[in-house]
Amino acid sequence: MNSALLPAYARIPLAFERGEGAWLISSSGERYLDFGAGIAVASLGYGHPHLLAALEEQGAKLWHASNLFQIPQAERLAQRLTGASFADFAFFTNSGAEAIEAAIKTARKYHSSSGRPERYRIITFTGAFHGRTLAALAAGGNPKHLDGFGPRVDGFDTVPFDDIQSAESAIGSQTAAILVEPIQGEGGIRVPSPGFLKALRELCDRHGLLLIADEVQTGLGRTGRLFAYELFGAAPDIMAIAKGLGGGFPIGAILATRESARGMTPGTHGTTFGGNPLAASVANAVLDIVLAQGFVERVALLGHELKARLARLKERREAILEIRGEGLMLGIALNVPVDDFAAAARAEGLIVIPAAGNVARLLPPLTIREDEIAEAVSRLDRACHRAELARPPVLQPKEHGGAS
Repeated sequence: MNSALLPAYARIPLAFERGEGAWLISSSGERYLDFGAGIAVASLGYGHPHLLAALEEQGAKLWHASNLFQIPQAERLAQRLTGASFADFAFFTNSGAEAIEAAIKTARKYHSSSGRPERYRIITFTGAFHGRTLAALAAGGNPKHLDGFGPRVDGFDTVPFDDIQSAESAIGSQTAAILVEPIQGEGGIRVPSPGFLKALRELCDRHGLLLIADEVQTGLGRTGRLFAYELFGAAPDIMAIAKGLGGGFPIGAILATRESARGMTPGTHGTTFGGNPLAASVANAVLDIVLAQGFVERVALLGHELKARLARLKERREAILEIRGEGLMLGIALNVPVDDFAAAARAEGLIVIPAAGNVARLLPPLTIREDEIAEAVSRLDRACHRAELARPPVLQPKEHGGAS
């Protein structure tokens, strides 16, 4: 049967019918331990009773209301997010790419409203991924993603990741902001050196620029902190979040300081669905869990446990070159093709996500249990064995993504 879906994905012939905690059950009844979480989306796993209760309660009342009116659920969500971060304001979207677009517009409008409309360019970094809209693609700068979509949207200057000298050299009279993922996800779980983000913060302060953090993948506890910028001691002016914010329900946001958002007056931006009562209610339920005392600290401890187990696995397996990442956002740099490795993991009932640089991402639900971590590493061991038998490793220099 031919699919009526646009063939924009090379889909794996595997469909899931339901989920239970950290497990996915296929339409044929097979169980898979999910260390992908829908690419860091199912932050509280599947079937979480608190999220289901929030969805059912609000779903019986009101799904959608226009942003022409007050939405109490979104007001509460904004208060909680700003109260737990550097920000003064939140604006809700439906996705990470929309959040990035809103962040770009906010940065440009800040300078325009300050009498400097010529300052519109944004410095970005190699290996970045910011979404699939035209501006987000231009910000990411990946030639493969840009190919065939006409001229690249103007206004982005790409420099090497984790290279503060290159970032400083790129600053000119038209520069408005610097956009960075605190840890690159799609780029291969690349962690910058410890002082990089702080140095970017200092550059922005010195030159009157805004620092924009793309925490679409790293945010909401994923790295063992509520937001990854906390790991590096460098608060941004604007931040984009999404993925884990809704635990699987589509919602994103930008968080911004009062100063950086001063140009965003009525009529400058908008959204039809962003922050509607249903999405905001589910996101509030996610925050009930993530903001609870000890939750994020537990993620950090589980991340250390998983990383230690992976380090021991690396000692036994030639397929593994390096372990990198923070919290429950870890990457395995491989000495076998990552797609082959992901297929081998699926054959062992484990889901992992390929990334650039021949890296397999491990992004389990933040509610993962210790015994499930141990089970996942056992399955990774068997997946390594499968992959090594299918294609023996050829040792190569490691591709380092910075300190880990």
